[in-house]
Amino acid sequence: MRLLHTSDWHLGRSFHRVGMLDAQAGFIGHLVTTARERDVDAVVVSGDVYDRAVPPLAAVELFDEALHRLAALGVPTVMISGNHDSARRLGVGAGLIERAGIHLRTEPSACGTPVVLSDAHGDVAFYGLPYLEPALVRDEFAVEKAGHEEVLAAAMERVRADLAGRAPGTRSVVLAHAFVTGGEPSDSERDITVGGVAAVPAGVFDGVDYAALGHLHGCQTITDRVRYSGSPLPYSFSEAAHRKTMWLVDLAADGAVTAERVDCPVPRALARIRGTLEYLLADPALARHEEAWVEATLTDPVRPADPMARLTERFPHTLSLVFDPARTTDDPDVSYARRLAGRDDRQIAEDFVTHVRGTGPDARERAVLRDAFDAVRADDAVREVAR
Repeated sequence: MRLLHTSDWHLGRSFHRVGMLDAQAGFIGHLVTTARERDVDAVVVSGDVYDRAVPPLAAVELFDEALHRLAALGVPTVMISGNHDSARRLGVGAGLIERAGIHLRTEPSACGTPVVLSDAHGDVAFYGLPYLEPALVRDEFAVEKAGHEEVLAAAMERVRADLAGRAPGTRSVVLAHAFVTGGEPSDSERDITVGGVAAVPAGVFDGVDYAALGHLHGCQTITDRVRYSGSPLPYSFSEAAHRKTMWLVDLAADGAVTAERVDCPVPRALARIRGTLEYLLADPALARHEEAWVEATLTDPVRPADPMARLTERFPHTLSLVFDPARTTDDPDVSYARRLAGRDDRQIAEDFVTHVRGTGPDARERAVLRDAFDAVRADDAVREVAR
């Protein structure tokens, strides 16, 4: 069976101030063309279909168009909700849409109920594990600790239990939206840390033939059977080096996996350039970036006059301007942003405690901070669904 694995469409999202809807529509057309021309048997979409719980109307219309085109193609599609989606909204009409071969899996309680498709070698069971917010699904999975690994492991127990009751030789595919250990994140993914931990081990997916992952925006291979497709379009300059692709996966009769990357359309190249303003404006080697979306980091010791206007004369698609003057790390003027780089909200709060009190938080205080941030995240998730 041949699968086309994609995820993280983020319909409705912009890239800095540039609307991406036309590029997203171009990707949908490319997806449909690929499915037709490469004789795809099933399309799998591993979450974050939309960029937010209540997407703009234009994004909903594009999603509707995508469903109609996939249904008209006659290629079954299995799709889960991600942490950016409202599972309840995405799942509206799922039973009716299923009649057209579009299988939406947004309910955590249905993790162990697969979509079963067949080829010449028998059945393939597709298990959709929507994004599982630990605080919200703890009771459903009866876990003692509300963490990502615990709820995902409990969901996979249901998958294995169902698979064990099926005919010998039944192959299996799991769709999941999670941060798996070994994956490389980018700046455009929403933080899902719970209890100080965001990642789960790849071993949680042991026992299935292929795990089609979503959430991380870079296409990557965790193991031969556990892969991220990545987002089809860039959503931050941290993705400048990404090659945006989908996975074309062949699942053999014995469950063996072979995979090929299929490139996605590139609306415009990304470039991150760095140096003094005069250097950026004069260096002939930078000519290749003149039509790219540009993030420029200026290292001038003193902020130059009208830097954005001057940059856009040479790089008309400059979208981000960063000031990073060369200074020693003990310079009191080192930017606040640089001091916070790479630190999550909980770590920043702990640093603040240290700053105002002179000593860092003890173990009990760190636990209080961790629980407070987890509670806020869970409350935000509930509020988004309720909007």
